[in-house]
Amino acid sequence: MGTELYEPLLKEVREKNPLVHNITNMVVTNFTANGLLALGASPVMAYAKEEVADMAKIAGALVLNMGTLNETEVEAMIIAGKSANEHGVPVVFDPVGAGATPYRTQTARKLLTEVNISILRGNAGEIANVIGEEWQVKGVDAGEGTGDRVGLAKKAAKQLGCLVVITGKEDVVSNGNQTALIQNGHPILTKVTGTGCLLTSVIGAFAAVSTDLMEAAVSALIYYGVAAEQAAEKTADLGPGSFQIEFLNQLAAVDVEDVAKNGKVNMTEKTVQ
Repeated sequence: MGTELYEPLLKEVREKNPLVHNITNMVVTNFTANGLLALGASPVMAYAKEEVADMAKIAGALVLNMGTLNETEVEAMIIAGKSANEHGVPVVFDPVGAGATPYRTQTARKLLTEVNISILRGNAGEIANVIGEEWQVKGVDAGEGTGDRVGLAKKAAKQLGCLVVITGKEDVVSNGNQTALIQNGHPILTKVTGTGCLLTSVIGAFAAVSTDLMEAAVSALIYYGVAAEQAAEKTADLGPGSFQIEFLNQLAAVDVEDVAKNGKVNMTEKTVQ
């Protein structure tokens, strides 16, 4: 299927410069902020529980990332999430490392219970462990595995009542009724810390300018994957350090024409419930 439905959102993000409130982990804060700026969004990193409710309510989207967990940050996430819910701000959640330890799994489930999550973005292992499915997890990373990732995405979406994005060699997006498969991206993304976390925030930026969460997530994934492909081509044989810098360049350089030319997405038909 062509990408004509997903091209305009990139232009809209850059025109509207949405404020994306990130409560993310210490490992990726700088990279996430720079990536959002390259896209054309406006990042803010606000963590203090005394201000997160006020910040979340004025944001275009709230992104919650539990990469480096602590009790204070979890409390701030819940406060910010509830404020976003009250003010109609979409919430994107990245359950980093769910399944690696009981605390991480319990925290992910707590956030999903206490906050109305709009989009859940993770790898297959994280999403599986959030909903109680068996999947091998190593540290805060999980391999592709041999499970049915499309079936997992659909099940999670129905069980949790939100849009689910499972990223990997092929990205899967499902609302439980409609599913998209995106084939853009490059393996070198796995060699740079924070590319998954930045992707979650990029999805937040697209969700900030569209009420259609499926459209927002698919558009973000295509754009992000195309940028990675172009960066990998320009830095072939130079290694992940050069790729990281060029990736930021390409996040700024990719335009609607690049998305139209290089985007690879397949939408499944809606099924009757």
